[in-house]
Amino acid sequence: MTNTKKTQASSEREPDDDVTTEADGAPGPMEVLREARAQLAELTGMAAETVSSFERTEDGWELEIEVLEMARVPDTMSLLASYQVSLDPYGVLTGYRRIRRYERGRSESAHGQ
Repeated sequence: MTNTKKTQASSEREPDDDVTTEADGAPGPMEVLREARAQLAELTGMAAETVSSFERTEDGWELEIEVLEMARVPDTMSLLASYQVSLDPYGVLTGYRRIRRYERGRSESAHGQ
């Protein structure tokens, strides 16, 4: 007897969620996002919190990832940083750099900071 019952998680997913590669074998956008966050966390030792920008380029992918650099109490005083991350077309991290650092509770001014 075969169990055909789907789990709640699998039934809630969109059909394209399971497609992680494109026709040429390169990873799709969701896989690139997951891999970029994991690779940056491994290299820096800091947890990736969010991806604030994501773009396919001629050379691969460019992302901006927010990471928690220093936890403080209260949490609104924690230090976060934005990292610009470059990946090749296959999702391999080729470089990163910190582009800004800020307290969680601070918003950017109209002139950048």
